[in-house]
Amino acid sequence: MLSELTFLEQIFLGVAILLTAATFLCLYRAVVGPSEADRIVSINVIGTKTVVIISLVSLVFHQEFFLDVALVYALISFVATIGVAKYMEKGVLE
Repeated sequence: MLSELTFLEQIFLGVAILLTAATFLCLYRAVVGPSEADRIVSINVIGTKTVVIISLVSLVFHQEFFLDVALVYALISFVATIGVAKYMEKGVLE
């Protein structure tokens, strides 16, 4: 399967693998982070990297519907980040 991919597609796949490794580093910061702000930022970075990884996979495997999944995931990640930030600021979600 990898031999059928073009050179650019192999690079995209390699970048997606590196971003996945970087996502696990952000996950570590989300668990261990010294402050709540560090945890929120790392979770937001995880969401952004996930959108990029899904988009790269869509390019490599020529499956355009993955871009729809990436857009929906970006919207959900944004709304979740706003909700958590509001909860941290006010203590309640109203």
